[in-house]
Amino acid sequence: MSLVRWQPFSEIDSLQKEMNRLFDNITPRNIDRLSSAFVPAAEMSETDESVHLKLEVPGMNAEDLDIQVSAEAVSISGERKSETKTEEKGVTRSEFSYGSFRRVIPLPARVENTNVKAEYKDGILNLTLLKAKSEKNKVVKVNLG
Repeated sequence: MSLVRWQPFSEIDSLQKEMNRLFDNITPRNIDRLSSAFVPAAEMSETDESVHLKLEVPGMNAEDLDIQVSAEAVSISGERKSETKTEEKGVTRSEFSYGSFRRVIPLPARVENTNVKAEYKDGILNLTLLKAKSEKNKVVKVNLG
């Protein structure tokens, strides 16, 4: 029986080579396919009277969006359809991208879901949600000991 010296750094080196080979096999075409899942970015702010929600949904029409508001959350879904076509030196290149998304955003306070102001311009959706009257005047007394 012979002794074999263990070299832990050779195992790390082989792992690094495997990872490099994996990333070398990913072409820009594969990256587009991997990143096709679309989730709109959201930004929320709150005042004493309302909750403001801003979502980025570029390249979509207002008709493609479905917005549902409950007292506790906002649900936004839609279908994204994208097509690019270029012609260069007699060669036509056309790419299509389709996909649907759904995002549910919990709200920090209860809102009046019957009174929602919505504006959609240049791929930005702005929602103004008025807080429920019970939330505006809510005061909680805290007893210490």
